[in-house]
Order: sequence, then structure tokens, then C-alpha cells
Amino acid sequence: MKTLQVVGYKNSGKTTLTSRWICLLKNKGLSVAVLKHHGHGGQPAMPNPSTDTMQFFGSGADVSVVAGGGAVQILLNEEPEFAQLKVLAAIGKPDILLIEGYKKEQGEKVVLLRDAGDWESLSGLDGIQLVIGCPEITAVSSHIESAQNVEQLDSWLLDWIEKEDGNETV
Repeated sequence: MKTLQVVGYKNSGKTTLTSRWICLLKNKGLSVAVLKHHGHGGQPAMPNPSTDTMQFFGSGADVSVVAGGGAVQILLNEEPEFAQLKVLAAIGKPDILLIEGYKKEQGEKVVLLRDAGDWESLSGLDGIQLVIGCPEITAVSSHIESAQNVEQLDSWLLDWIEKEDGNETV
């Protein structure tokens, strides 16, 4: 499985790029999983309190799994470590695992920049494969000057997939 993190600060375009790449990869016949860090403080939105799942949680369940109609929802009452989250995300044995966020964790990364100040604080991250934005900066890795250059972005991703490195077993 190839694993790639898409990192940057709020409103840098992480979700837009990740969504675009999911569509691209699916159109190429690849299976894709996504792990996202909820960096907005507090818990992600939970199901309606009247659902069975939330009643189970209210009764003290640590994990609630609901399956039906071809989909599965897993809710945990405790946040696992990053490595365990990757295992959960990879449960369906995807070809590609895209990870939005988790910038301080180990792994190959695409860094989205809003401005040169972002580069000052993110340039020291481990595993940078591509930097997107801020044409005025100098990056040691590949650099695409604008997130609007979608053809370059897509081409870079497809080339990255063909490389032998970046494969990970979780």
C-alpha cells in the first residue's frame, strides 16, 4: 500500500487536493482510503444522540460498529495512536492511503503553503516529497508553484505512485 500525507495549515487546500486525488485514483482503478486529522478542536461531529450508536456510547460502550446497506461506521470512545489509526483506515486493503494532516508523524508528505511564513515553520518536516504554493520559496524537493496547476499536481501524483518507495505495510 502506498501512503502519502497531505499537510499544511487551515485553509491551505488540503481537503480540496485530497478530494481531487481520490477522484483521480479511483478513475485509474485504484482503491483509496483516507485518514483525516480533525484539527479543529474537540470531537468530530457525532451521530444524532437518539441513534442506537449514541445510546450505546451513553451506556458506556468503548466501540460501536454499525453495518448495513453496504457501509460500515466505526465509532471509538478513545482516540488510538497514529499507527493504529492507519491500520483501521487500511482495513479494506487499499492501494493508496491518503492521510490529511498528522504533519508531525513519520511518512512521505505533500506540503501545501498559503504563504512564505508557512514554509518557515513547515520546511523542517520529515519526508517532504512535494511543496505546493509560494513561488518565491526554494524547496529541496519537488515544487509546484500553485495549487491551481492541477495537471502538474495530478501528473506528480501518478509519477509518485509508480515509484518503488512509499509502500508501507500496516
